[in-house]
Amino acid sequence: MIGVFGGTGFYELIGDAHEELLDTPYGSPSAPYMVGNVAGIDVAFLPRHGRQHQYPPHVINYRANLWGMKELGVDRVIGPCAAGSLAAALEPGHLVVPDQLLDRTWGRSSTFYDGPKTVHVSFADPYCPELRPLAVEACRAAGAVAHDGGTTVIVEGPRFSTRAESKWFAQAGCTVINMTQLPEALLARELEICYVNIAVITDYDAGVEGDRPPVTHHEVLELFGQSLGTLQQVIVGLIPKAAVTQRACECATALSTAVG
Repeated sequence: MIGVFGGTGFYELIGDAHEELLDTPYGSPSAPYMVGNVAGIDVAFLPRHGRQHQYPPHVINYRANLWGMKELGVDRVIGPCAAGSLAAALEPGHLVVPDQLLDRTWGRSSTFYDGPKTVHVSFADPYCPELRPLAVEACRAAGAVAHDGGTTVIVEGPRFSTRAESKWFAQAGCTVINMTQLPEALLARELEICYVNIAVITDYDAGVEGDRPPVTHHEVLELFGQSLGTLQQVIVGLIPKAAVTQRACECATALSTAVG
């Protein structure tokens, strides 16, 4: 089964689906999972912010969301999101398939292993190396301008960055900014689930493009809405390709070298 998380402005994917309401050891997921079929493949869809966008990024129950995916039998997750650009070449409307990330969050429950069992998973390459090229291919097949690779900085939110922060992130080599990729990607790795992100660029972050006015949430939603049809086309094209990969990646055996 393939899992898909919906982000800001992305609340449904499967038309003919049934609800799976799960409880987990970590509490309730953001919403009932919608389970159905896409291109002959079983798919579980969950809007990470809830169906009414009632969970801001810093209070999403990421552990419950990922645990529920695993419980349903998901072993590959596609995690699209809205994101800001920290580089002039990444324009609003473009898609980015990052290969690296930088964590600037704090206070989030970011592991399933709080003791007494201690686990240190390898996270040098946070996104699945098998799914990433397939995602880039699916983006381009849908007619999108797609950037292969980049570093996402994940900030705590829910506020947007100051101009000084934005410049600092760009100088550090970050190209995309988002609020939800962590701990989502890390928790997937701890569950040995392959994970790939497709970032929809909705704006230039503050301070990146000269004297542009700072972004508003309304503008993010508006641009994401314009790109939603393309993103859905990308995901529908990616699902059957992802389902036939052999999982020879480190994601599938992440715990084998993580436990002392």
